[in-house]
Amino acid sequence: MTLSDACPLPAIDEAEFDRLIATRGWVRFPGVLDEAQLAALREDAEQVYHRRRAVQVANGVAAGMEGTAHHLLGEGTSLDAFVADLPLWPFVERRFGGKFILLNFGAALNLPGGGAYTLKPHRDVRAYTASYPLSLNMLVMLDDFTAQNGATLMLPGSQHVEAMPSHAHFQAHAEHAVGRAGDILLFDSLLVHAAAPNRSDRPRRALTLCFGRPFMKPQMDWPRFLAPLRAEDHGPKARQLLGYDARVAASLDEYYQPPERWTFKPDQR
Repeated sequence: MTLSDACPLPAIDEAEFDRLIATRGWVRFPGVLDEAQLAALREDAEQVYHRRRAVQVANGVAAGMEGTAHHLLGEGTSLDAFVADLPLWPFVERRFGGKFILLNFGAALNLPGGGAYTLKPHRDVRAYTASYPLSLNMLVMLDDFTAQNGATLMLPGSQHVEAMPSHAHFQAHAEHAVGRAGDILLFDSLLVHAAAPNRSDRPRRALTLCFGRPFMKPQMDWPRFLAPLRAEDHGPKARQLLGYDARVAASLDEYYQPPERWTFKPDQR
């Protein structure tokens, strides 16, 4: 598939979203972000990558993490603003049939000639629960995605097969998720996928988010990670997304409260 094949797409409505997630396993929403948003996100993703890369190196875990950054929030950048006004919220909520939280938020720069762990075919959820989606991925294209620069490889329909495919099967049948900067993919976390080798001369940058049901444990305890920010410092959508409405009580006093003051709100399921 070429980049010209990827555009344009018809408007994605709820029925088309349901059909594509159920069959192919992913949906591309074209032109969600404008150039001003993209410029800010690109710059901030690069900056936070370098800060996290320094921690990877200092802690001896740098091998295989080239071009990857994790847990991007809390530095007052456009990345925080992106989460505060998350695009495609109704479609994510539709997938879960209710509330959801942010499990992780990263950046994948896919460096030319890189060897990051993301090149290996994988799923982003460990339990296989095809009839009950536990999580949903979002991939934000900060650059054009082409076969040349390592557009993500997706194996259509693999969310319906519990066994992982062989490497040969994946390479033979996976498709490049090509698109333009500003497009956003939503895909089933059970879908087998991998970054493709970047054969261009510059990074292929993206943001990668994963959402889950409120009872799941995120990779980062956001309310603690973002301290001293308080729940009141965020809007209601950001508080929901960051898990402020799905916290476990930390004391008997927090536990024995009327429903309107529960740390795990009654509508989280």
